[in-house]
Amino acid sequence: MAESDACDVLVIGGGAAGLFCALTAGQRGRRVRVIEHSNRCGKKILMSGGGRCNFTNTGTRPENFLSANPHFCRSALARYRPEHFIAKVERHGIAYHEKELGQLFCNESSKQIVKMLLDECADAAVEVRTQCAISAVEKTDHGFRLRTTQGVFSAPALVVATGGLSIPSLGATGFGYTLAKQFGHSVLPTRAGLVPLTLTGTHADHWRDLAGVALPVTATAGKQRFSNAMLITHRGISGPAILQISSYWQPGEPLSLDLLPGEDAFPRLQALREERPAAELRNVLAELLPKRLAQRLCEHRFESRPMRQFNPKALREIAETLQHYPLVASGTEGYRTAEVTLGGVDTRELSSSSMESKSCPGLYFVGEVMDVTGWLGGYNFQWAWASGHAAGQAV
Repeated sequence: MAESDACDVLVIGGGAAGLFCALTAGQRGRRVRVIEHSNRCGKKILMSGGGRCNFTNTGTRPENFLSANPHFCRSALARYRPEHFIAKVERHGIAYHEKELGQLFCNESSKQIVKMLLDECADAAVEVRTQCAISAVEKTDHGFRLRTTQGVFSAPALVVATGGLSIPSLGATGFGYTLAKQFGHSVLPTRAGLVPLTLTGTHADHWRDLAGVALPVTATAGKQRFSNAMLITHRGISGPAILQISSYWQPGEPLSLDLLPGEDAFPRLQALREERPAAELRNVLAELLPKRLAQRLCEHRFESRPMRQFNPKALREIAETLQHYPLVASGTEGYRTAEVTLGGVDTRELSSSSMESKSCPGLYFVGEVMDVTGWLGGYNFQWAWASGHAAGQAV
């Protein structure tokens, strides 16, 4: 197979980080070629945020990311901030809104973000090849050579923007990790992040038919806690609070739920006992919690009697259970529904300013393929923009 015209930069992966790196490098006059194995770029962008793309978070800080090397993300995040991406969105006339907690979404469609990225790539003369499968990646005296179904491509710089293992139905694979190992890099153990938790045994039996019930909670695992909505599902629990805590929770670890976040349950129950001594506990709890959940708690946790029959000690025990409800999750729903992949290419072997390999000059990693994982709420997109920008400025 004949080798095509060489370029300056080859980018493997047409997702958020890859496209952003490509357009950044292209705008600097670099000749860039993007190699995407699926039939279109930005598939994960298209499905994100319910089709409206939560493209950044105005409150992004390094503390919003998990990594074995927690300081690695600081440099890139400081140099390309949410306001920089927002300015780009505004220049393209894309209307957006803040949903909650600094999360910015397109008013209309995530397709607008993909179009913006591809338009800027086109304006910078970036060549994008879709449905281009790679059979081999080789190191040469002059850089890197890719053997693909569309020809042989070479360049002095290679950017790996292949993403992680989450949502394989969109084409996610472990190809980036294989490449990293091929060039001598360590890959830290991966697992599903921002993912629903599953229940088995007694907990599943008690909660399964409550599927669809949602309520605000504070979920705690270890020293980490998140307050937001929880949704009970047929398989376990989901919702923003659970997705957030899933990245910190490990199988076998205890998980605690405050079912009345922001309240001190004991004095509230005492006051209700004084106001309505004849009311059944299940009816009182139904004023504080979704009715079906309140009834279930009284079936399996508390005996429902008139409030006057509960002394302060009993009320305190009920309050303690409501605010520290112990739940034993059996696992997660895995990569099938996970929004991100925890772990990945060890960032201690990369430059935090350029994303370049310390041991293999010309090799760069950007986005989710690295061991940098953000919270739910636009943080992972901001990392894609920031890491892509860092590499795009350096190649």
